[in-house]
Amino acid sequence: MFQTAVGSPILTVDPGKGVDVEPATRAEAQQRADDIQVFERELARLERDGVVRLSDEQRRRIREHQSRALGELARGFDIDRDVRGRQLTRGMRVASFLGALAFAASVFFLFRRFWGLLASGSQAWILNLAALATLTLTAWLQRRDGSGYFTKLAALVAFACFVLNISMLGVIFNITPSDKALLAWAGYALLLAYACDLRLLLAAALVCVTAFVAARAGELGGLYWLDFGERPENFYPAALGMFVTPLIVPQRRHAGFAELYRSFALLALFLPMLVLAHWGSVSYLGFATETVQHLYQVLGFVVSAAAVWLGLRQQWPEVVNTSTGFFVVFLYTKFYDWWWEILPKYLFFLVLGLTALLALFVLRRLRSVAGRNAPREPPA
Repeated sequence: MFQTAVGSPILTVDPGKGVDVEPATRAEAQQRADDIQVFERELARLERDGVVRLSDEQRRRIREHQSRALGELARGFDIDRDVRGRQLTRGMRVASFLGALAFAASVFFLFRRFWGLLASGSQAWILNLAALATLTLTAWLQRRDGSGYFTKLAALVAFACFVLNISMLGVIFNITPSDKALLAWAGYALLLAYACDLRLLLAAALVCVTAFVAARAGELGGLYWLDFGERPENFYPAALGMFVTPLIVPQRRHAGFAELYRSFALLALFLPMLVLAHWGSVSYLGFATETVQHLYQVLGFVVSAAAVWLGLRQQWPEVVNTSTGFFVVFLYTKFYDWWWEILPKYLFFLVLGLTALLALFVLRRLRSVAGRNAPREPPA
């Protein structure tokens, strides 16, 4: 066991044991590997400062235990063992994304190049076979690709083929455009996103769902479905649905999915508010234009501040960051309305700079309070 400078026991290490709790996702496995690296660095500091004294036998047992744990994690998940591995992983993600875009563009231009030479029946068969073939390839790669990068690339191409399939079949058979295509695209993107743990496809699904819900809300308000953007309030139902989804359906097995739901929900909430705060004539509310604008300006400040408080309370950093950003945007646009015409430009930007400093002081104070109130984990 470890011995402190005063000889009190801290931890007993059994090198015969592997990973204490089997991680369920790659993110959890990577977090465990990162914890081991942090532990090694902190232990080195403690030994250098004389806080902990370890014998050669204890160091050997710790190294064996950590090597065994990392080996088990590496066999079960595609983890990065060091900083160089994380850098290479980022490069692989970029390469996978760019490759998916290139393959999708290749499919699109291939269809465009030879489309006019084919009969309608052949066109329909090719579209269906392309969508089915890419889906089959994605499923095949998922069973064999431990890293997941090739699977994600194939999934993005499969989604592009499915979107092209629905769009082109509508053109071939002269089908009236409908918002139901958005629902089909969203369902397919959600299927691939959860099957392949791909946040980019989840983002595409959320965009499609938001557009579909806004289109249906616009139709209820008397608009043609393609004109749903003329009434920004059509996006509010989708914002509410996306925000509560991770509360109702836990996303523990998919790292980053809950954060993505909340981020898109805030975008669907604050962007319409920002538009209505300056163009109140497009609102459903039957008030005067200036009244609507003032109402949404106040709501922008209040709701973004409340969202910052909620994010701090629930420890949702994406909510805090997004809400803080929109609070600053609402504040700066209001400053522009008030003082751009009457103040010298140097004084106007000085006010903006002083406001930014005030925001830094306030956020630092909130961070220090949150740090003092954070629960402390009991010692093992």
